[in-house]
Amino acid sequence: MDILFGSLAAGILLGMVIALVALGLTIIFGVMDIVNFAHGEFLMIGMYTGLLTAQATGLDPLFTLPLAAAVGFLLGILCYAGFVRFLLRGPIVAQLLGTFGLMLFLRNLALLVFGSADRAVHRGILVDKSFEIGMGIIIPATKLAAAVLSVAAFLAVWLLMNRTKIGKALTATALNRQAARYMGIPTERMNALAWGIGSSSVTIAGALIVNFWAVNPFVGILFTMIAFAVVALGGFGSVPGAFFAGIVVGMIMEIPGIWDFFTYTFDSQWMADVPMTSLKYMWIYLAYFVIMVVRPRGLFGWKQ
Repeated sequence: MDILFGSLAAGILLGMVIALVALGLTIIFGVMDIVNFAHGEFLMIGMYTGLLTAQATGLDPLFTLPLAAAVGFLLGILCYAGFVRFLLRGPIVAQLLGTFGLMLFLRNLALLVFGSADRAVHRGILVDKSFEIGMGIIIPATKLAAAVLSVAAFLAVWLLMNRTKIGKALTATALNRQAARYMGIPTERMNALAWGIGSSSVTIAGALIVNFWAVNPFVGILFTMIAFAVVALGGFGSVPGAFFAGIVVGMIMEIPGIWDFFTYTFDSQWMADVPMTSLKYMWIYLAYFVIMVVRPRGLFGWKQ
């Protein structure tokens, strides 16, 4: 039972962080109807920001979150103003290829600057520490802190979107850009703000993830695909959907631990021979495929 409960707890904690990763993607799509293929590269930049700032200043990586948020926000605004707003004038194919090109540019720029070697956090207040909460469940302190701070950041964005005039303006722009413009809402600024908020959300997630996940210039592609699966499951444009779907995907990523539990319980040799760890991402993409076929708008989809 220790393996089962430990896997479930790890899945929930990881899912909370993944939800924050997907939040930025769903905000950008919800407001602008554009798919950002470079989303994972923004996360990679957040990971490098947290890692390098901690190494240069001696601060704990968790204290670099404000800087990661600022870097993400400014980078998002810069990308929108200098590149994305011109893509919106073209067909959808141009938008897709444009953000794909942005992904390749950021990835290769990071490869040029940082090299291809993995880098990881080795020192910090919570690094190599863990908590035992009973029933044999041992939780790494870095993952627990990342989950708690992810929920706090997620809640802050949700309050911004639902309890402020700016958030209502963003929602109005998402629902009907033309009508919002007639009502005096500066939709161009709302688009830029959506990119800023979306980018800062994912760079914060990156600065949290780097505490327990090595970073290299290619790490973005993995999280891009996971974020797409989360957004598809939760519903394109749905902020609550991104949160609940993130937890579901986090649980799916812990299937190997659950599989091991049943392998030991039934003492099954054929189950032991299945390389479930190598297949764990397959289940995410399978869930993504099924939900797109059965319910294309996702579980919480709100936008036609």
